[in-house]
Amino acid sequence: MAITKNPLIRYKILDQCFRNPGKRFFIEDLIAECNSILYELDQHHAGISRRQILMDISFMESSEGWSIELIRSRFGRKVYYRYADLNYSINGMPLNAVEIDQLKSALQILDQFNGMPQFAWMNELLAKLQQGIRTNTSEPIMAFDSNQYLKGIENLGLLFNAITYKIPLKIKYKDFKSEAAYDLIFHPYYLKQYNNRWFLFGFNPERNNYHWNLGIDRILFINETTIPFVDSVTDWSEYFEDIIGVTKPNDSQIENVRLIFKNETTKYIINKPLHGSQRTKFLDEKELQVDLELIVNYELQSLILSFGDNVKVVYPEHLSSFIKNKLISALNLYK
Repeated sequence: MAITKNPLIRYKILDQCFRNPGKRFFIEDLIAECNSILYELDQHHAGISRRQILMDISFMESSEGWSIELIRSRFGRKVYYRYADLNYSINGMPLNAVEIDQLKSALQILDQFNGMPQFAWMNELLAKLQQGIRTNTSEPIMAFDSNQYLKGIENLGLLFNAITYKIPLKIKYKDFKSEAAYDLIFHPYYLKQYNNRWFLFGFNPERNNYHWNLGIDRILFINETTIPFVDSVTDWSEYFEDIIGVTKPNDSQIENVRLIFKNETTKYIINKPLHGSQRTKFLDEKELQVDLELIVNYELQSLILSFGDNVKVVYPEHLSSFIKNKLISALNLYK
């Protein structure tokens, strides 16, 4: 299924055609109208077939759709389509199964944001949607901590659909280490947000790596491909359990990490644990011992450095030395 072939878009286009009293819309006209608007939305749109339009009409007439009353009138040897009541529109009807499913998907996306609570009101809202009950709009009272100016954020929906419909992609990518952009074939599996940035995980056939990580802000161009999709072999709900962030070094091992936090930072660490494995013990009123079992990666190092002089790494030695050298280098900048 192509990313841009959104059935709701086609239903809205057909709805406008069926209630237009000034033009006769034959099947060819309906196809042309849909293709024209879909091409404006996506220049890579391949076109809608006659069979697809007929299936869309059949769905709109069904009880699962909107039960529309459609008149098929002959003009010469051809048939044109028009609503029995030209004042009718699917826009004024209760939500159908397709719209409810799309709203469910949107709510599931919100529910899966890392760090967000499980909203009890979602189940109540879905029940209302399924009954076609309209709710009054109100001013927003809640906001996500997100970066709306992040480069590449406009591709987030496209990548989500590519994962949903298992569409391999050809991506032009420019990482921070390479001087020039390069192309790669990518089978997308999972999207993860960390530190207000989005990362795409999937299979890179060239490297034979099923956990390849792409920052979406470094994706320059995306194209669909027609090659067979390679399914994921990873349980993504467990993949990130042993790390902070998104980086899992090759041949990495879980290590015991001990940190000593000082002063007011201790309260912050108690209220917002660094990792699910965190165990804490107060050494005195101003010192908190924190033990972690996880893989040492770039994000952990950066997180420790962000606490400045309010944390000390007790072990492992390689992490302690790394943090110490970084702090010395930072101090040298001010000499």
